[in-house]
Amino acid sequence: MTIVSENIIPGEHGKTFGTNANSSSEIQSVKNAILEVDHVKEVHIKDNVFPVEVTVFTTEMVSIKDVQEAVISVGFHVIPKRVFN
Repeated sequence: MTIVSENIIPGEHGKTFGTNANSSSEIQSVKNAILEVDHVKEVHIKDNVFPVEVTVFTTEMVSIKDVQEAVISVGFHVIPKRVFN
């Protein structure tokens, strides 16, 4: 594991995750949970693909584990898709 693979690095690329949330209300719950994580500035949803993709943008380095724990707290999961988008 490296600093890049374990964290979301600030910048225009963000980090893309797949999620098991499907309905609009589930996806909104995931988005709201992620937005509660310190230093997360934006969350983009791509719901026209399967699995639904969530891209997280930050103002400072944020641990992927922190994002995953926030989403787990609302009953769903997010898994990083790749190191760079």
